[in-house]
Amino acid sequence: MMRKSTINRVTKFALILFGIWPNASCIMFCRIFWTVTIAMILICHYLYIVKNYSYDNIFNLLESVSTFLGFLKLMFKFGLFWFNQRIFDKVLTMMAEDWNECTNSDVEIHEILNKEKISNYITNMIITLHTVLVIFYGISIILDNVDIANYTSYDLPHIYKAVMPFSINTQGAYKVVLILEWLHLIMTSWGMGIINALLLILILHVGGQINILCSWLAELMSKADTGKSVIILMTEKIIRNLYTFIAFVQFTTNTMMICLLGFLVVTALGNPDATERIMKAISYYCVTNIEAFVFCYAGEYLMNQSKAIGLAAYSTAWYELEPKQSRILLFIILRAQKQLTLTVGNMTDLSLQCFATIMNSAGSYLSVLLAMQ
Repeated sequence: MMRKSTINRVTKFALILFGIWPNASCIMFCRIFWTVTIAMILICHYLYIVKNYSYDNIFNLLESVSTFLGFLKLMFKFGLFWFNQRIFDKVLTMMAEDWNECTNSDVEIHEILNKEKISNYITNMIITLHTVLVIFYGISIILDNVDIANYTSYDLPHIYKAVMPFSINTQGAYKVVLILEWLHLIMTSWGMGIINALLLILILHVGGQINILCSWLAELMSKADTGKSVIILMTEKIIRNLYTFIAFVQFTTNTMMICLLGFLVVTALGNPDATERIMKAISYYCVTNIEAFVFCYAGEYLMNQSKAIGLAAYSTAWYELEPKQSRILLFIILRAQKQLTLTVGNMTDLSLQCFATIMNSAGSYLSVLLAMQ
């Protein structure tokens, strides 16, 4: 039996876990849990930054600032989804209606099932990648045989570069704290990944609906009176409103984090533990760049799909249409002249060219740091 959703079970479970899925029974508990735990981690990072504010400890200091920005960005994303729950609920309702409308056509069923399959691959890949990177990020500390007798409670190494607001007096308690930190980091990494995956799922769904509209145009708009073009525009506008400020925070913090991580890599060179430091910085750097790429790819895909609407409309044998269909075609042609886009705070469009600019700037910055070393 065909599943009536583009969002698979893994995505739905993660959205429920982070208090984003509308009308979930445990939604308030999840929101309180993540608000409290992330707030505690931010406070611990702040205490570490204040306590270690010196040039002699610059690597650990900047690593703590990087993770602080990462958690702050994640909390902002969660907050935006919680605040815009009605908008997200509307998106899910429109997606369900699209599925119901596509049950009577083999072409439409094939298109929407194809997008569902791609969405499943993307979700599983992103979750797996985030999990593996975080495991490599923290496994060395978990397996390291640290004797707490040689450290004070505030100097013990943790998964996060943070100061715990409580004392750790036994080896067992220390291991339990490390494992809890590690599990929390894995779950928060899922949160970062699932919001990015959700953007791609929503954009792929819109792309599938655009392909269906193009197939209707190829059939001389035999079904165009259903208002598919209007629905696509509404869905795109809702997704853009939902993600535009997320993208703004994403790229603002990513720029800062890329600079910090590049500096971490350069300062790690020549140190006895350079390999471990570089590997940790690179794993975090990869996650940061993957997030930027996902947003830029989604914007590029949406622009390319919107161009397909215009090409399909221009290729239609308009002279064979009835007057009512001609008026609809005219509306589609006029609207196709303005591409569908995702923006960074309504300031610039997301595209692969935007991602290339970011990477070029990061490469130039890293080259300058290496030259100055």
